[in-house]
Amino acid sequence: MNKQTWDQLKNITAVELMRALKRDKWTLDVCTGGGSMNIFKKSSRRVSIHFHPGKTYGAKMLKGLLADIGWENVDYKRLKLIK
Repeated sequence: MNKQTWDQLKNITAVELMRALKRDKWTLDVCTGGGSMNIFKKSSRRVSIHFHPGKTYGAKMLKGLLADIGWENVDYKRLKLIK
């Protein structure tokens, strides 16, 4: 991921990330802890999203989530996460 892409993604919130997952046809598989942990599934892949409204992720956490999801620059643009 290049610096320009990272600069646009680094402040993404859990709400924005979950909306993008839904736009990309991921489905909510499990919701635990009163909604604080949401597990999304697409094909055989699963990703756990820690939900804290209005909060952003730390750099390591966000990079790990994006790696688990497997999106690339074209996906970020298609999902309107970057310009």
